[in-house]
Amino acid sequence: QVQLVESGGGLVQPGGSLTLSCSASMSILRLSPMGWYCQAPGKQRELVARWTNTGETDYADSVKGRFTISGADDRILYLQMSDLNPADTAVYYCSGKRAAMTYWGQGTQVTVSS
Repeated sequence: QVQLVESGGGLVQPGGSLTLSCSASMSILRLSPMGWYCQAPGKQRELVARWTNTGETDYADSVKGRFTISGADDRILYLQMSDLNPADTAVYYCSGKRAAMTYWGQGTQVTVSS
C-alpha cells in the first residue's frame, strides 16, 4: 500500500514563498513519475510540476521560473514555490505511480492573500 502525505501548506502574502513536502511510504524512485497538482475551488485538478527518477522535470507554464520540484532523502518530494500570487491559491496534491496505479495524498491548502 502506497501512502503519500503532504505538508507545508498555509497562508502566505503575495510575493512570498512556501515549500511543500510529500512524504512517501516507499522510495520515490519506485513511484516515478511523481507530480504536484493543484485544485482551486470550482476548478479541475491540474498538473503543476512533474518529476521522474531520471531527473527530468516539467512545469505548467503558469509556474515556470517560480516553482521547483525536487526529490530528496529517498522518500520526500518537494515543491518550492516562490513569488506566489493569489491565483496560486488551491489545494495541492502529491501523486505517484506504481504498477499502473496512481496514488494521491490528502492534499495541503495553500492560500495566497494579503
